[in-house]
Amino acid sequence: MTQPANIALDGGDPRLSLHEKDDNVVAQSSLNQQHKNRNLHDPSITIDEYMYYAKETRAEEAQQYKPSFKERSLISMIIPSKADGGVQQVAHDPKEDNPAVVSDIEWDNASRALRTASRGAIFYLITTDILGPFGLPYAFSTMGWGPGVALYTVFAGLAGYSGYLLWDMYMGLDSYRHPIRSYGDLGYRIYGPYMRHMFNLLQGIQLVLNVGLIIISNGEALSQASKFRLCFIVCCLIWAIIGFLVGQVRTLQKFGWLANSAVWLNLICMFIAMGAAAHSNPNYQAASQSAGASIDNGVLIKPNAQGVYPAVQHSGGLPNAGEFSGSVSGAMQAIFAYGGAMVFPEFMAEMKRPKDFLTAMWGAQAFIYFWYMFYGLFMYGYQGQYTINPSYLGIAPYNLQTAGNVFAMVAAAIAAALYGNIGMKVIYNNIFMELLRFPPLTSKGGKILWAIIIPIYWAIAFVLAAAIPNFSGLTSVVAAICILQFTYTFPPFLHIGYRIQRAAMRDGEGFNPGTGQTVRHDSGVRRWVRGLLGAGDQGLGAKDVVWFVVNLIYTLGALCLAALGAYSAIVTLIDAFASSTTTSFVCRSPLQ
Repeated sequence: MTQPANIALDGGDPRLSLHEKDDNVVAQSSLNQQHKNRNLHDPSITIDEYMYYAKETRAEEAQQYKPSFKERSLISMIIPSKADGGVQQVAHDPKEDNPAVVSDIEWDNASRALRTASRGAIFYLITTDILGPFGLPYAFSTMGWGPGVALYTVFAGLAGYSGYLLWDMYMGLDSYRHPIRSYGDLGYRIYGPYMRHMFNLLQGIQLVLNVGLIIISNGEALSQASKFRLCFIVCCLIWAIIGFLVGQVRTLQKFGWLANSAVWLNLICMFIAMGAAAHSNPNYQAASQSAGASIDNGVLIKPNAQGVYPAVQHSGGLPNAGEFSGSVSGAMQAIFAYGGAMVFPEFMAEMKRPKDFLTAMWGAQAFIYFWYMFYGLFMYGYQGQYTINPSYLGIAPYNLQTAGNVFAMVAAAIAAALYGNIGMKVIYNNIFMELLRFPPLTSKGGKILWAIIIPIYWAIAFVLAAAIPNFSGLTSVVAAICILQFTYTFPPFLHIGYRIQRAAMRDGEGFNPGTGQTVRHDSGVRRWVRGLLGAGDQGLGAKDVVWFVVNLIYTLGALCLAALGAYSAIVTLIDAFASSTTTSFVCRSPLQ
């Protein structure tokens, strides 16, 4: 199965090898011109040219790749076939080969060779998640039955809609000639280089924070499994050292089956947690880290004079959290389950037929929605206000607790390897290589620098984990600042710009492949206003106006929720430090 790490500009990308050999310049030819050098992100390439070659590529895909009945069946998503060698290559004349340049056909064929993934592979990649399911019980505890189910359902539907928007833009802008390889490429083609840099920066931040979250959760699980005999900071340090070693692997394409196994490991851990919750009391020892700590000033988790804890309680509506920050923080845990949109463009870039992405995406969203919600409601039903984030830490029987921790730690190690690998490559290729002129990862110098930088990357994640060992607070920060943006804010915002520019096109305008030039009758603000008002020959109809209004409201609403989420996360962390329920760089585990 293909991995997003392949696209993270490792040695497995044949286009990158060609690109590097020519000093970061590729040759772009036309029918009537000699090759001329163009950078990978050349500002002279217009959106008209991207759209022209995208139509050409989609037509070739439709003609060349026709999935069989077996490939269209549901079972093909659950048991995906092995990827083939990619889409069919186009023959070219060897006499035209020139070692100094990369011909159009060679460049296109290199892009074709990368597209090997089936929809089944993409289904597993989207569902390969470690943090999403185990935060939902906490979310339901802070929001109650009704609001929890309602919000999680709304988040699921909007996440699917955002996935559709990303797919629509990808289909209209990606081609073999100008392939889209990341979320940042979408931002670049619609709004320019600053948007690309912002996306890459946020993506890098989210991935390093994800690694930090895994260090926290695995550190807590290890401290719990050792019955708190092992210093908590040492438990976190152990996982950081493992990251030092795992991170030296620069490519993960040979470990696709390992990523598939993470889905099933998560399910096993979920079943263990549900079985233990149904037949035993909550883990009262860790009550200070439970959702009840933010409800009614913690009254529901305080034992009486005889040391007896209050009974498990539930709420049909929003619990009395004192401030709305507790409920908003819970909503952020639900959003965490839909954090995969950040790498949807990377997934589509590896598909033989990107058109099939929608089926895989909706299948994965349905899987996440039903299984995760069932798990969250089940755990909330049995543990109520005592649910902990991550929820498998709230199991009381030591044997089941340890079994769940082991499965969770293994799955988390797989996720950490994936997040760390991609995160470091995003930073290396978009900051170190592009801005600081570091050598490519395929070179000897790049390999040496990779070996040096990886420990620094994991050390930063370790410092974050040790400094803020309040899991729910940190996940809320990541969800509000990063995940919510990539899943809910950016897709409609990008789609507005995409449809406006498409609507601004007039007859007689567009890209001419014969001359390699784009003809436009105007540019700048006037063109954007014309596209917005639908004054072009492909102007906005009633349907397009509805799209624009819906996406604008969607974007503004997501921004408001992000602001509320960030505020509530900060308040939660401040309260946790003020009440001494969170400590930094100490031996005492937060679960004690």
